[in-house]
Amino acid sequence: MREIILSGEQRLTLEEIRRTSALPREIERSAHAIVDDVRARGDEAVREYCLRFDGACPKSFLVPQEVVQGALDMVDPEFLEALRLAERQIRSFHEREREQSWFTTRPDGTLLGVKVTPVPSAAVYVPGGRAQYPSTVLMDTIPAKVAGVERVVMVTPPQRDGSLSAYTLAAAALAGVDEVYAVGGAQAIGAVAYGTESIPKVAKIVGPGNAFVAAAKRYVSGDVGIDMVAGPSEVCVLADGTADPVVVAADLMAQAEHDPLAACYLVTTDASLASRVTAALERLLVQSPREEITRASLDDQGIIVTCDSLDAAIDAVNLIAPEHLELHAPEAMSLVGRIQNAGAIFVGPWSSEPLGDYVAGPNHTLPTGGTALFSNPLGVYDFQKRSSVISYTPEGLATDAPAVQALAQAEGLWAHALSVGMRRKLVEQGIESFDDPVAACEDAMHTAWPRELDAPGIPNLGEQVEA
Repeated sequence: MREIILSGEQRLTLEEIRRTSALPREIERSAHAIVDDVRARGDEAVREYCLRFDGACPKSFLVPQEVVQGALDMVDPEFLEALRLAERQIRSFHEREREQSWFTTRPDGTLLGVKVTPVPSAAVYVPGGRAQYPSTVLMDTIPAKVAGVERVVMVTPPQRDGSLSAYTLAAAALAGVDEVYAVGGAQAIGAVAYGTESIPKVAKIVGPGNAFVAAAKRYVSGDVGIDMVAGPSEVCVLADGTADPVVVAADLMAQAEHDPLAACYLVTTDASLASRVTAALERLLVQSPREEITRASLDDQGIIVTCDSLDAAIDAVNLIAPEHLELHAPEAMSLVGRIQNAGAIFVGPWSSEPLGDYVAGPNHTLPTGGTALFSNPLGVYDFQKRSSVISYTPEGLATDAPAVQALAQAEGLWAHALSVGMRRKLVEQGIESFDDPVAACEDAMHTAWPRELDAPGIPNLGEQVEA
């Protein structure tokens, strides 16, 4: 892991992190071409790409429902019990996120509010390349179901022999996925974004995937909704001298083993902890079944930041804006209020990040690559739409109309002002509609803009740059 030592007033900078968040141009171009081809040729294109990239393509992309449900009888009972525990706790957490429509009234009778409606359909992308992720099925499907999404489909790539993991299908059955399609990659994103002969389009696409999936999601965003453009997984451990170096090492490895591009950060106020964690990593790495991936991540993407003050350490964490943040300190909860940017915060030495990956309840689909600066974990709110509701009374119209007319006049939008001005005239005359439309249209200029606004002065912006 690369070491950065900060002292005195020094603070970590983005340049020192060397984070690359942009997708490679060649991957974007390839993903765009695949999506465009699927949009143009439908199932035929999807089959060609499935054979090219996955080495297998079922005759029917749709997995029979009896196969999905049958997976529950195929998996180990201990796994199924664990899956049921995770499902209960994830559902319990997300039930609290569900928003309700609300309305309020002003003294003049004006009614304002928000109508909350679920999106009609959603697709959950579940990776199936290096590993199987039944936990992602639960994490991405359950919030959609809690939100009330009527149709939730899952797309996931088949294995080389054309099969799908019984673990993944069992999770789909338990979570209540309505349709499962054995297709992955950018072609799956194109299919659910625009629809094919056998795969109906959806309103929103969620879930992590490789760079091609991420590029495809970004490309279709706007034609359909997406949750986020997810990058490689990352963890940041903020630890003082009381932290156990072996535990910290295991936590760093828990992210590193995902992907050679996974990023691991250790931010510490104790210089000796860094060397003790490094030593523990070496002892553990040689025992890992995923040593090559884990070591590549730690060597190429790992960073240890040593600070001589807690303030500098917290500043570093907020700059990193990690997907996962662990706080290893005696009074860890007291630090939570100072954390501004993190996808999920694991407080105290007992709060292992994998607990959040599987069973704690909060979602594990989180903002990566520093996007925790402005993004949220996946939640029920991602599957709900909000419609503003506005209902004025004549009294309310009379109260607010002058302000609307003044603002519209300042913006030069005459018909905006006329729209409320005509209603204002009705209120002033005590009628609900004009008996004489011709007379009502007379002197419409004055109806819209009843008075001239004083011309504004010209602000002095200082000396101008010459062209």
